[in-house]
Amino acid sequence: MARKNFGAKAYSYPQPVWIIATYDENGEPDAMNAAWGGISEENEVSVCLSAGHKTCKNFEKTGAFTVSMADAAHVAGCDYVGIASGNKTKDKFRRAGFTATKSGLCNAPIINELAVCIECRVKSYDKETCILKGEILNVSVDESALTDGKVDVSKVAPICFDPFNNAYHVIGEKVGDAWGSGKDLL
Repeated sequence: MARKNFGAKAYSYPQPVWIIATYDENGEPDAMNAAWGGISEENEVSVCLSAGHKTCKNFEKTGAFTVSMADAAHVAGCDYVGIASGNKTKDKFRRAGFTATKSGLCNAPIINELAVCIECRVKSYDKETCILKGEILNVSVDESALTDGKVDVSKVAPICFDPFNNAYHVIGEKVGDAWGSGKDLL
């Protein structure tokens, strides 16, 4: 079997499309798109964000941020907050089509249009490594994304980033059961 080498690159599937939201010094919401992130502990997220982002300046002041999962219905707005700079575009959040509700647990905005949101307190941020670590205070899900009280991935329609092709893909097809599909191999 032949393989093609792509070199030492940050290429992996799936890469989440996370929208990191903060409040600025005037209490205005701001958001950015981040694909290099994940769950790093039971109650911790880690995200790679270079220090020049307005988002970094914001969470350094507020001590808080939210992580919303980008979805298929809002792909244009989610992509826009990744290509427009909050340092240069004052109404970036609104231009993306987003509105916000302040989290009741931290000083950060929940993006109303995105169904799944992780509310976080800043644990640490290292400007050298660009690693932001946040303590997960809560995960909230809009009721419109629930079926019988459970999160329905087909209603959330989260997207992931395809770094090989610079594309977004929707997640949703169930192919097995966690802690179940492999039992026959035990």
